[in-house]
Amino acid sequence: MSGLGGLGSVGGGSNGRSHGSGGKAKLLALGKGLPEQVLPQEKLVETYLQDTSCDDPATRAKLERLCKTTTVRTRYTVMSKELLDEHPELKTEGTPTLTPRLDICNAAVLELGAAAARAALGEWGRPAADITHLVYISSSELRLPGGDLFLATRLGLSPNTVRTSLLFLGCSGGAAALRTAKDIAENNPGSRVLVIAAETTVLGFRPPSPDRPYDLVGAALFGDGASAAIIGASPIKAEEDPFLELEFSTQEFLPGTDKVIDGKISEEGINFKLGRDLPEKIESRIEGFCRILMDKVGIKEFNDVFWAVHPGGPAILNRLEVCLELEPGKLKISRKALMNYGNVSSNTVFYVLEYLRDELKKGAIREEWGLILAFGPGITFEGMLVRGTN
Repeated sequence: MSGLGGLGSVGGGSNGRSHGSGGKAKLLALGKGLPEQVLPQEKLVETYLQDTSCDDPATRAKLERLCKTTTVRTRYTVMSKELLDEHPELKTEGTPTLTPRLDICNAAVLELGAAAARAALGEWGRPAADITHLVYISSSELRLPGGDLFLATRLGLSPNTVRTSLLFLGCSGGAAALRTAKDIAENNPGSRVLVIAAETTVLGFRPPSPDRPYDLVGAALFGDGASAAIIGASPIKAEEDPFLELEFSTQEFLPGTDKVIDGKISEEGINFKLGRDLPEKIESRIEGFCRILMDKVGIKEFNDVFWAVHPGGPAILNRLEVCLELEPGKLKISRKALMNYGNVSSNTVFYVLEYLRDELKKGAIREEWGLILAFGPGITFEGMLVRGTN
């Protein structure tokens, strides 16, 4: 795709106003599901090194530095001492462990996803049978049938619920699901779309190795959890309480960057390699990408919108802040989500949206329009122009 014209127009991978849709899609409810085990960051080093039987001083020193630079304070995790006692092979280097890892992950994403969905349905206030579509996102499971079918059954959704799965999109998955749900809601009058994202790091858990330096970054940054959202157009007065209108969305990838975020599944789980130049690559295109979204309503200044950015890590947020000359506090809800949950892959953007809703309800945000952004393998940019309904 060359130039910006195709990206800025309706169609060709972007979506704007849909015909016969009954209006723009709106975010009607949110929910989250978290593992019972809480992992304070100050205990991470000891916990991880004990769990992996590692006593290397250099590894300890590096992990301690990483834990400070991630800005994370609290995470939630499926992995536990009890789980490792039951499956000691998970901490043994070079052992084929894909089957037990998938058994654990497949069960965990269902439990977490169902909890998040029930929370969103409870907030929405309408019966689960009123859900017409399900969009399911995960980079943590592999099976046939997929988690979407099991979640639909567990939640009591109608057998006629139309299901869509988005798998292995990494950190851009949550925003991609919002884009997909927007398309569905606006093109199917009366529909109500349940979005469920569920992730766990069990598939990538392993002992530290000098050959895999990114393992320590993952140990210091990523967490587990699930989130859910309900999206629909033409909300029913007195029954539904939207807080965000989804105006326009688009996606773009940066050619030649497919190795910057590189994940491969093997007999030992999933192995990630993350290029040090990821923040730099994102910075190289972020201004033009954001302008595609802002141009839809004629906004020129980056400080004239509110921001809900998936916090892949502090370096990405710092680069955005400097590159776009954002005022202090513009990315505070993204930093807050990173601090309280870590990077939970596709989920984290929904945790940011929860904080955004709080800010909108308090009247703490003066801007009418805002941007939702997320970045995933590819490097893929997902972006959405939104408007607060209050």
